[in-house]
Amino acid sequence: MKQLVLATNNKHKAGEFQSLMSDLGVEILTLDQFPQIGEIVEDADTLEGNAEKKAAEVFRATHLPTLADDSGLEVHYLNMEPGVFSSRYAGPGATYADNCNKLLVNLRGVPPRRRAARFRCVLCFLARDDGRSVEEGVCRGVIIESPRGNNGFGYDPIFLPDGSSRTLAEMSSIEKNSLSHRAGAVRLIRPHLISYFQTK
Repeated sequence: MKQLVLATNNKHKAGEFQSLMSDLGVEILTLDQFPQIGEIVEDADTLEGNAEKKAAEVFRATHLPTLADDSGLEVHYLNMEPGVFSSRYAGPGATYADNCNKLLVNLRGVPPRRRAARFRCVLCFLARDDGRSVEEGVCRGVIIESPRGNNGFGYDPIFLPDGSSRTLAEMSSIEKNSLSHRAGAVRLIRPHLISYFQTK
């Protein structure tokens, strides 16, 4: 079976990607199957830069088609923070709860109409040395004042998508995958994946 390396050790992300791409007919591998690669330092100043760096490093190490992402939450009131620092907003080793708590503290007293935010996911697909495909998905919403829901991960419990009465953490995985930033990015990158794997 054809193989695609998903450049992540995050089991939550891997699960979402595997659900979103289950019909492609390829075996999806993750970085825990390539321990020799080690940790990839995400030191770019943009989501695009981190996605492209991860894709390049994993492709060089495995010589297999690679899909890498970087995702972030951008809050308008906070000048688009935490952005590229979303996973470590509360510092190195921060938990999901730590990051959510810091964000809520920084938005304390801010009225709902000024709590607009968006999730962004940038995907980079690299399958040959001479070219890459980059696509972006966006999910817009607001940051609520306290966490709700036990599903999802990251900032999902405090993110209320536009047009919804439930946070991402209150949705089933199927519901979340119908509107999330990651789902949007996968829909856009899918034609590149299909084009590559159908010709192999």
